[in-house]
Amino acid sequence: MDLIVRPTPELNGEIGALSSKNYTTRYLLVAALAEGTSTVYYPAHSEDSDAMRRCIQDLGAVLEEDEEKIVITGFGGRPRDVKELNVGNAGAVLRFLMAIASLCPDVTFVNSYPDSLGKRPHSDLIVALEGMGVQIEHQDGKLPIRIMGGKPQGGKISVSGEVSSQYLSALLFLAPLLEEDSEITVLGDLKSKVVIGQTLEVLEQAGIQIDASSDYSRFRVPGRQAYQAKNYTVQGDYPGSAAILAAAAVTKSDVKVHRLMEKSKQGERAIVDVLQMMDVPLKHQDGTVHVTGNGRLRPVEFDGDAATDAVLAMVAAAVFADGTSRFYNVENLRYKECDRITDYLNELKKAGAKVEEGRSEIIVHGRPGGLEGGATINAHFDHRVIMALTVVGLRCKEPLLIKDAHHVAKSYPQFFDHLQALGASVEWVK
Repeated sequence: MDLIVRPTPELNGEIGALSSKNYTTRYLLVAALAEGTSTVYYPAHSEDSDAMRRCIQDLGAVLEEDEEKIVITGFGGRPRDVKELNVGNAGAVLRFLMAIASLCPDVTFVNSYPDSLGKRPHSDLIVALEGMGVQIEHQDGKLPIRIMGGKPQGGKISVSGEVSSQYLSALLFLAPLLEEDSEITVLGDLKSKVVIGQTLEVLEQAGIQIDASSDYSRFRVPGRQAYQAKNYTVQGDYPGSAAILAAAAVTKSDVKVHRLMEKSKQGERAIVDVLQMMDVPLKHQDGTVHVTGNGRLRPVEFDGDAATDAVLAMVAAAVFADGTSRFYNVENLRYKECDRITDYLNELKKAGAKVEEGRSEIIVHGRPGGLEGGATINAHFDHRVIMALTVVGLRCKEPLLIKDAHHVAKSYPQFFDHLQALGASVEWVK
């Protein structure tokens, strides 16, 4: 479905942040890898987390869910022998489960999104798993991918961190279950290190012992460990909330977003710091971010590697800053649901934004008076692009039509409901 975003000068109200997608998928996985019953409170509901629910059930976990929680009886280190898994368009779920599926004799991950996830590379993880004795058939590193495992070997393991930290996370979930002790070495410059911190945090909560070097270049993982059945509570999601906060920043606003922990390990918590650097009137205390925006923003320079999933929202805010902003060290944005540098900037230009790209940077020449708008936008089936372009649409003189905006459900199904509750003029086009 398509969506019309109309000029909206003011936003007012309060919402609760949705639950974190990243933490939900990790908690679901470690619960499935435990023997016994775990409970996950306030799990996220999105296409990604639903893909993890579906796939761990296919692998043998038993799930019971109500409005507050999900109770999971895990399969431990012995997933069911399945022939096929479908993760939809969820790249992190695919990569985590490629590692776990190596414990199965023969599993094929199908390609149900050829124009999105089907285009994304997974070669670095494939190379690492092949080095552990797993046979893999693939299409130049892309889906469909057939994994013929059963008995992956621990020991000396190497994986590149140049494209994504998800490959390393996948191996960290798998290695404790192997017979051998493992030493994982990261090759190259590890992207999104802060997300590895989240993975290690969840693994520790699940009773797994891992010794990590301070720079996350080496990990010692004892083998023959067992995941423990535990209770987990999912915190609020900063990546999705980044777009809500950016929307409040570029309008005249009085907006509160609850359930955002001040000391969260989510790298995207940096959206709060960046908006403060841009002189947005903002307070963050007792788990609530309160924005009283006036639409006036200063330009900013920011290293986006630690806050990958908030960069597009930051850029959307910078579009209206009084000066030139630069977001650097963001090349990994090119390897997401779409090329989030080239594709996103091309759509911003359609709306009238003045933006430039480098291989690993985005430069934004702010237009504090607003954009012309009046364009039809191709969001490239990417939830982050959809949310960020919606923020821009609020400050356009003429409406934006965003194609296929329903793909926002990949991470934030309630996004447009929440914006409407705050007063945004957004409308579905059937």
